[in-house]
Amino acid sequence: MAGRLGRTGVSTAALGAAVRAPFTPRALRELLFCLIGVGFGLGVLVAPCGLGALTAAGLGAAAVPDGQPRPAATLGFLVGFPTVLVMLLVLATPVGRALGALHRTLAARLLGEAIPPPTPVRSRGGPLGRIGAVLRDGAGWRAVAYSLVKLPLAVPQGYAVFCWVAGLVNVSYPFWWRLFRNHAPDVRLDPVPVLTPFGPFRVATFAGTFAAFAAGIAMVLAAPWIARGATTLDRALMRGLLGPGRLAQRVRDLEETRARAVDDTAALLRRLERDLHDGAQVRLAALAMNLGRAKEELGEYGDPADLARARELVDSAHRSAKDALVELRDLARGIHPAVLDNGLADALATLAAGSAIPVRLTADIPVRPSPAIETIAYFCAAELLANAAKHSYANTVTLEVTQHDGVLRLCVADDGVGGADPSQGSGLPGLAGRVRSVDGRLDIASPPGGPTRITVELPLQA
Repeated sequence: MAGRLGRTGVSTAALGAAVRAPFTPRALRELLFCLIGVGFGLGVLVAPCGLGALTAAGLGAAAVPDGQPRPAATLGFLVGFPTVLVMLLVLATPVGRALGALHRTLAARLLGEAIPPPTPVRSRGGPLGRIGAVLRDGAGWRAVAYSLVKLPLAVPQGYAVFCWVAGLVNVSYPFWWRLFRNHAPDVRLDPVPVLTPFGPFRVATFAGTFAAFAAGIAMVLAAPWIARGATTLDRALMRGLLGPGRLAQRVRDLEETRARAVDDTAALLRRLERDLHDGAQVRLAALAMNLGRAKEELGEYGDPADLARARELVDSAHRSAKDALVELRDLARGIHPAVLDNGLADALATLAAGSAIPVRLTADIPVRPSPAIETIAYFCAAELLANAAKHSYANTVTLEVTQHDGVLRLCVADDGVGGADPSQGSGLPGLAGRVRSVDGRLDIASPPGGPTRITVELPLQA
């Protein structure tokens, strides 16, 4: 009985999610991106059509009515047509870059896909040098290729927009039918067409409007999934064609890694200096003062004047020494957790045991990673568990660590409220930078309402 009730609850939740899917902010943004993509795809046809128009105009100008070519016009055409081609070649990459920048902006605002811009064109010399740099612009030609691929990609995007718009129109048929079709019995009106993805059909009666209504519901429910598939393909193309080249991206990643390593080292030294100055140094100074005062109370010769006072000062010095040892131990643990000496699995078990939220840990690490990778994985897990405890309002957290094909995969999932945003200062940008420094990857899936699933992939060797 409980199993049937559980399955019923899951089915109801899935049905509710399917009904709400077309009206979620994400679905609306993806449909808007598809609508804009259709416009850009059709806009790509302007250049070939314009070239064809210029060619036709040149051929028309180069001939007289009897079909015999006019020499001057023919010479003008032979000079003008190559000039137009050269202009198109020179303008192709700058226009492609401009359109690529616009697509990256749309992807960032509507899809949440941040694509870094390619390296700017560097030209040397005069006009010929600038023209040569433009013609050799690999990133610009990739942007041109994306614009050309955008035309066939506009077909599924336009299909999604059509299903959404036509579906809403079809859903409205039963509601307006009696308002506009209340004619006299002896009056015959033409049937109303209903557009569907499988072809139109006509409705002549009120009962037939329910067929249009059903078709509209199916189209509206299918539209967000079609849009999601089209935008997923578009995002993959943008990452491959509108971003920096593989070599340029690698150089940029290495530069960022070097700068981040320098900044992290400087920050670590400042933190060590601050912790030593404000913590252990103060404790040791208090220890020295208490021991000095105890020495004065004990005196150099004979019995102490106030034995109780001297004992109190020694006790205070003892406490200061123990506090200084604790702070030094914590400081050393922050540099390199001692629990990692026994392996990453034991270290994560210690983290899970100390979490404020119950953690279900699964660790399968047959090959031990390098110490640097273990340290990064440990601090990532600690940061993610701390974020879940502070922000997620979750009841349980799942921490899973596995290995596959030389990759260490750490996944932290919770059943909280979701909405984890790297731009809100939750420590996720720092984790992403630390993971990228060893050619790793951080994936965040945290829709509003939850659940949250954050995956870290690291190589076994740094």
